[in-house]
Amino acid sequence: MATFKSYTGVCFRGSAFPVSPSNITTNKNTRTCTEDIKSLRLITAIKTPYLPDGRFDLEAYDALVNMQIENGVEGVIVGGTTGEGQLMSWEEHIMLIAHTVNCFGGNIKVIGNTGSNSTREAIHATEQGFAVGMHAALHINPYYGKTSLDGMVAHFQSVLSMGPTIIYNVPSRTGQDIPPHVIQNLAQSNCLAGVKECVGNDRIKEYTDNRIVVWSGNDDQCHDARWGYGATGVISVASNLIPGLMQQLMFVGKNPALNSKLLPLIDWLFHMPNPIGLNTALAQLGVVRPVFRLPFVPLPLEKRIEFVNLVKQIGREHFVGTEDVQVLDDDDFFLVSRY
Repeated sequence: MATFKSYTGVCFRGSAFPVSPSNITTNKNTRTCTEDIKSLRLITAIKTPYLPDGRFDLEAYDALVNMQIENGVEGVIVGGTTGEGQLMSWEEHIMLIAHTVNCFGGNIKVIGNTGSNSTREAIHATEQGFAVGMHAALHINPYYGKTSLDGMVAHFQSVLSMGPTIIYNVPSRTGQDIPPHVIQNLAQSNCLAGVKECVGNDRIKEYTDNRIVVWSGNDDQCHDARWGYGATGVISVASNLIPGLMQQLMFVGKNPALNSKLLPLIDWLFHMPNPIGLNTALAQLGVVRPVFRLPFVPLPLEKRIEFVNLVKQIGREHFVGTEDVQVLDDDDFFLVSRY
């Protein structure tokens, strides 16, 4: 059994994250339209780094976003599954969206994950997200407390009118597929930018044949989705690590050789549920502190060694950061249970 350092200090959120729209400066020039979102080819589901006490490490976060911009990434999902939105308070969540808009909104599209299995919460968070300037919202279908298909449509319709929206279909996490006829119903709204689809490329083709914009939600399928099935691009986890190579994969044209080169890394990333692999990798690259908010814990030592070898095979110069990749020991990691 691996042993890691733990921290149980409490951050008093009220003073650290004041997020009412009245006390956040919003850049009105960052407002966008649905058509602008539809054209994005590479969107990164950005990682949220932490300090040893579990608070956001905004310095490391800003460096990560800058590296995305420098490598041609066109949008970021803030507080998604990869960014551990499920481990944030709504105050933290909206603060991070506002911070991203204010610092980077002129250079990259900011898509806030303001979805929830509670329609009330989804409405409130989406109102706040657009109030602080996000360009679009990401919405998932109600999970765990699943509803009927009619209820699903009503849930999405409750938030669609607020602004550009991407609907996220990931049945492996929600336990319920969003069938195409639901999306086709919702596509009557001018605010539907498109769908992040994780079911597979046959489903993607079904949408693109009907002129519905879709992004692959699977890094291992995104090359074929883009060049063989009509996807606009990908909402990517791997681009946190290799934004330049993912940009080539989405922008330049068919490149099966590059795709094959990246598949072992992508397989490694998803050996355990996301974002465990990504968090481990970024820590080993030295671009974030090795801090995990529980219940996430690092990959085991043998997988950390495997990652170092993958970096060497692909080339360190293609990965974010400048430090040499390292094999971290168990006691290098901090596990935070209260924050």
